[in-house]
Amino acid sequence: MIRTAFLAASLAVAFAVSASAQKAATEYYVVQDSSTMKCTIVDKKPMSTTQVVVSDGVFKSRTEAETGMKSIKVCSSN
Repeated sequence: MIRTAFLAASLAVAFAVSASAQKAATEYYVVQDSSTMKCTIVDKKPMSTTQVVVSDGVFKSRTEAETGMKSIKVCSSN
């Protein structure tokens, strides 16, 4: 009985830690609004057709995305 309770508690902790780790791993994207042609940084991959991802990939931090946005040609005029 104690062994079962310990195993259940261990699994609950493992799932909680895994869920919080996934939440902490935020991704940043440089997107361009297709109507205004202005670039911005977002923390979720855009699902609308009005925003287009203009960078080569996903950035791990906002600072990294800001640096990347400066080197993207279509964003340099913003």
